[in-house]
Amino acid sequence: MITEVRVSPQGKPSYSVIISETADFSYLIPFVRNKQILVVSNKTIANLYLLLLENVLKEHCHQWQLCLLQDGETYKNSVSLDYIYETLLRQNYTRDCELIALGGGVIGDITGFAAATYQRGVSVIQIPTTLLSQVDSSVGGKTAINHSLGKNMIGAFFQPRLVYTAITFLKTLPAREFSAGMAEVVKYGCIVDYNFFVWLEKNIDLINAHDPNVLCYAIAKACELKAQIVSLDEQEKTGVRALLNLGHTFGHAIECCQNYVGLKHGEAVAVGMVMATQLSHTLGNLDGKDVSRIKDLLKAFHLPIEIPALIQKPDFIAAMLRDKKNTTKGITLILLDRVGQAYIENNFSQQVLEVFLDCYFGL
Repeated sequence: MITEVRVSPQGKPSYSVIISETADFSYLIPFVRNKQILVVSNKTIANLYLLLLENVLKEHCHQWQLCLLQDGETYKNSVSLDYIYETLLRQNYTRDCELIALGGGVIGDITGFAAATYQRGVSVIQIPTTLLSQVDSSVGGKTAINHSLGKNMIGAFFQPRLVYTAITFLKTLPAREFSAGMAEVVKYGCIVDYNFFVWLEKNIDLINAHDPNVLCYAIAKACELKAQIVSLDEQEKTGVRALLNLGHTFGHAIECCQNYVGLKHGEAVAVGMVMATQLSHTLGNLDGKDVSRIKDLLKAFHLPIEIPALIQKPDFIAAMLRDKKNTTKGITLILLDRVGQAYIENNFSQQVLEVFLDCYFGL
């Protein structure tokens, strides 16, 4: 079972997202042949899949090296980035080398940013091993590291040459990580595809049972929807791509307030989507039944829907005000008119937002 989705950013070379049922790294051979290869991963993922990848690399590439990073969002920082640079420089990697990101969203984001900036840009292949990275961060060319004052604040748009993934990767994924990925899958149904949202509602049990055919369809559909949006607005200049950030302004603020050691990204996005849909309803734009459907679907995938305790309202608002989607005119939020139709609010009133947040933090 092989599924391929093409991503065609406007004015940039197109590339494939290949989804197979079992891991087959032979798809990488045309991209690694006779090249210097740096594989960036973490110990957990390397122990699971590196040997299989190494067998292909040893036979076909000119030189390969492994760079192991610490596991977790707290390590998506300048220290880890510098370690990648140092590895490349010490091994005399040239501008025609290839970086391979083998891991989840943290590994993919930081490796992509390293590729975007090493010697002003080298090639990168994404091998996402978590559901969240398969359906979101590996596709579309957003790369970044975090700063203590904000998530993904330092980065670049840089498209990969290939995204390759396998359903079998999800067999070793902890249940909580799988649920976190489903938040991003649900997001696509909320923002642009009502029929996909309904399909998710109908296939909850098969998805939670990790049925390979159902998972393959869900991943491919999510990638297809993201590819359509990226093709229209790669760098968020027209605003279309910003629709992908439903729940993210709230979610990123949660992550920042917890110093990236509380809720996982997908969990924070799930809470953020509930907050965004509730705000949409408060503004009179979204029916209460739609709010309930979104909450119910997120809960069915074992995702949190309440903001974590101990987060303080002033800190939360301060984090939202630093969100990278904001402009000098004010806060940018992604809200819903209905399930399957999102819109961008570019100049949302801070005063209205603070009043709305009283229902989460109290007066």
